[in-house]
Amino acid sequence: MRPTWRCRVCAAEWPCGPARLALLAEFHRNRVALCLYLSAQYVHALEDLAEYAPNAPRENLYNRFIAWPPVPRR
Repeated sequence: MRPTWRCRVCAAEWPCGPARLALLAEFHRNRVALCLYLSAQYVHALEDLAEYAPNAPRENLYNRFIAWPPVPRR
């Protein structure tokens, strides 16, 4: 749910555990696309939080959006 970036199903911070599993399944053949998608969502979250919750902490956003997917390897 934007602009809070909470899961519509469980209300946890998105991407929550089930959302991460769903994203891994959706992008299972293209992890680079998953990383690009999550990077774009990270930017949107930063923008939303700056506008709607300027005092909200942003320290964990990198871990929530960027750091968790397995790195594509060749």
